Amino acid sequence: MLELKVHGIKKYMEATLVVNSFTLEAFEGDKVGIVGANGSGKSTILKVIAGIESMHYYPGYPQTSSPGYDEGLVHRPRGASFAYLEQMPSYPAGLKVIEVLNLAFEEVHAIEKQMRELEEQMQVLEDVALEKALNKYSDLVNLYETKGGYEQEEKLSKVCTGLKFTEDFLQRDFDLLSGGEKTTVGLGKILIHQPDILLLDEPTNHLDMDSIEWLEGFLKNYRGIVLIVSHDRYFLDHVVNKIVEIEDMETISYKGNYSAFISQKEENMRVQYEHFREQQKKINSMEKQVMSLRDWALRADNNKFFRRAASIQKKLDKLDRIDKPIFERRNMRLHFNDAVRSGNETIKAVGLSKGYDGKVIFDGADLMIHYGERVGMVGPNGSGKTTFLKMLLGEEQPDAGVIELGANVLAAYLPQKIDFANEEQTVLECFREDISIVEGKAREYLSKFMFYKKSVFKKVKFLSGGERIRLKLAILMYQDINLLILDEPTNHLDIDSIETLEAALEDFKGTIFFISHDRYFINKIGERVIAVEDHGLKSYPGNYDDYKREKAIEPVVAAVVREKKEKVLQPAQPDPAAKLLKRIEALEKEINELDLVMGIQQDYEELDIMYSRKQQLTGELELAMEMWLSAGE
Repeated sequence: MLELKVHGIKKYMEATLVVNSFTLEAFEGDKVGIVGANGSGKSTILKVIAGIESMHYYPGYPQTSSPGYDEGLVHRPRGASFAYLEQMPSYPAGLKVIEVLNLAFEEVHAIEKQMRELEEQMQVLEDVALEKALNKYSDLVNLYETKGGYEQEEKLSKVCTGLKFTEDFLQRDFDLLSGGEKTTVGLGKILIHQPDILLLDEPTNHLDMDSIEWLEGFLKNYRGIVLIVSHDRYFLDHVVNKIVEIEDMETISYKGNYSAFISQKEENMRVQYEHFREQQKKINSMEKQVMSLRDWALRADNNKFFRRAASIQKKLDKLDRIDKPIFERRNMRLHFNDAVRSGNETIKAVGLSKGYDGKVIFDGADLMIHYGERVGMVGPNGSGKTTFLKMLLGEEQPDAGVIELGANVLAAYLPQKIDFANEEQTVLECFREDISIVEGKAREYLSKFMFYKKSVFKKVKFLSGGERIRLKLAILMYQDINLLILDEPTNHLDIDSIETLEAALEDFKGTIFFISHDRYFINKIGERVIAVEDHGLKSYPGNYDDYKREKAIEPVVAAVVREKKEKVLQPAQPDPAAKLLKRIEALEKEINELDLVMGIQQDYEELDIMYSRKQQLTGELELAMEMWLSAGE
């Protein structure tokens, strides 16, 4: 039984205290999400647990050199394998992607090499020597099987399919990949390896939605311990069963997923505030008693009153004071300026076609976005989302068709990769460059975006990804705009900042068009989803969950439509209601059979497949029931 215990970690980076006390407990099968603001030490903690950052350990556990100012204890199970997903993994030079992935089988290949060498030796050995070799060979075969030697192709194929590694991609030089591609390959290698304890730092970065959803299913069935640092709230909701929050350099653990954590935290704060208020009443009452007793003692010259006052004061001094909970922590305070209303047609594409090097991206695509709509665009990586944005912004021209902004549209664009014209400028200089505003007012405005005091004099080239987004938002929100175009706006922001952005967007009166892989963000902001499908743009009303439900029932609807067409061609077909009834009976039978098998199934992967199938069948059953009821009216 795997068990990982981390207690009271205190970690400095040079002379700066990053984490004062981090505690975590996880057992086999646990998926633990670690959340907190940017800079709270989440990634550092993962490195400490992985043994990359030095820490003290209990005697008998692996020990590394450790600076004297670190404190804390890490119980790591003996013999357990660890793997840490680095944001920029590095491997020996000159390897192809497939060779990097095969590094996951290094241990298996070493065992296989010993088996082959022993096979050659056994051809010439005799008697006792042969018997010893056979015993050793048997042990190696068992170890080879335990380590997954017979499952290499299956594991490799499963991960390559899930992360969409094509044959061409597998043959590319790893050194020539982008940073995001390298990280994804590193993730693939770790998932193939399947260590006992898996440490993932922002694993959904650079993945499209299909790959993220595959990863969710993979991790839900993972038998080891998984620790995840992520800002992807939807991902945390669907994977983890525990949350550890780092706040004010301390940790609190919560049972359940991200939504359960938010609910529990709000309830804890409410209870804490009630206890705080009750204690404050008691403290005020005691303080008044002390003042009154001292006053009476002075008037009556009676030491008895002084002694009683001192006794109450002593109790006050020893009282364990309850802190007042902080409901509103320091964060961005965003507000958009009201601008002139644009025309009703805000973004318009008619007959849009575009291709590169013989590859068709769009072919006759149409799109209309009206004033005030909040529309999210989704689609796999490489499907054309960025190309659509470039054409909309005039950076590229379509091969055919029209794409344009409507009348009186005042657009602001937040790109995925944020660059500034002069990286040598300070934050203050960059903000004021095209804005007529005195320094004092500019600094006051920038403080709303968490640029306080000396931070406004920080050079732009030294800003982090999150700081760049905050500065760009400050510049955009100072303008009069009625259309916001956002490309992956939640990248590099911590959860608190994302939620602040969401609140500001909800108050924005204009039109919002955005591209995002953040499904929680799409659910919160989106009112319509545009999916890039079959070289076109298909509209789905509602948010991300509505879009997924619609996608799930599309095959059922298509089958019903096909049946109706066949009925027109063949008038002698049976009654539609009778057909639907037969379909309902068949679906109910298959669902019941699945329930029976799931009740005795022990294999997690098979169970997950069956559960997904049951969900699909249940959706088909509900639709068939509705259609059957409608047919009877």
